[in-house]
Amino acid sequence: MTKTTVGAVFRALHERQKLFIMPNPWDAGTARILADLGFEALATSSAALAWSLAKPDAAGQVSRAEAIAHAARIVAATDLPVNGDLESGYGETPAEVAETIRQAIDAGLAGCSIEDQEVSQVPAGGAARLYPLDEALRRLAAAREAVDKSGADFVLTGRCEAFLVNHPDPLGEAVRRLAAYEAAGADAVYAPGLTSEAEVAAVVDAVKVPVNVLGCLGGVSNDIAALERLGVRRVSIGSGLAKVALGGFLKAANALAARRFDYAGATTSPVLNGAFARPPGEDDEDDTA
Repeated sequence: MTKTTVGAVFRALHERQKLFIMPNPWDAGTARILADLGFEALATSSAALAWSLAKPDAAGQVSRAEAIAHAARIVAATDLPVNGDLESGYGETPAEVAETIRQAIDAGLAGCSIEDQEVSQVPAGGAARLYPLDEALRRLAAAREAVDKSGADFVLTGRCEAFLVNHPDPLGEAVRRLAAYEAAGADAVYAPGLTSEAEVAAVVDAVKVPVNVLGCLGGVSNDIAALERLGVRRVSIGSGLAKVALGGFLKAANALAARRFDYAGATTSPVLNGAFARPPGEDDEDDTA
């Protein structure tokens, strides 16, 4: 699909009433496997990327160039729309955020999120902080302008990190900011950390644009049917699948270090070779080997 087509497909997923699940691969192979399972869109994960580069998931650890190159590899692996987890836009200034958006569009992404957590690394013993709202809005407005100038059909998500920076009133701050991000031109909004029905309902009721929820954090975030009833349009998984994979790796590796084997749950070579031997999008009629 062309950039224009894939963007339109991604936007159409947000415009329908049915919730869609957007899992997060961390390389071309996992992207292909997820596409073969029938998912309609994918997203990158900044945490999974950082870990694959032997870096911690923290502000300033992964560069814009690394994130864009990673996104381009995920995009090239399938025909599905891909949303970019581009952290806080890889720059302090609105101009730097706009440049990140331009590069994201050139890489073939169908959309991306821009966080409102400060880009600078957290000092030792300190706490992550949100940009002041006026500054966060200038950054989002620069992203919106970059999208509009490009002419691309690109879904821009405004993301509030209030739950992740230990804000004293995370729900109130998230509702306030996400409504402001919608007014500034966000096509969708997202506040990772929602786990109760009341929290999800408050965000959905505060905006008219589609709402993304990060799945499997506990509470209602574990119940996809309930999220759909509450009006959530999109569920992403963040680093969840990467943690599952790395958990299995660590379990087997720790057993090996103790001079024993534990490959419980491992898939088989025929299954993996079969997935990667066929062209993207071609169904496999026998994945049971």
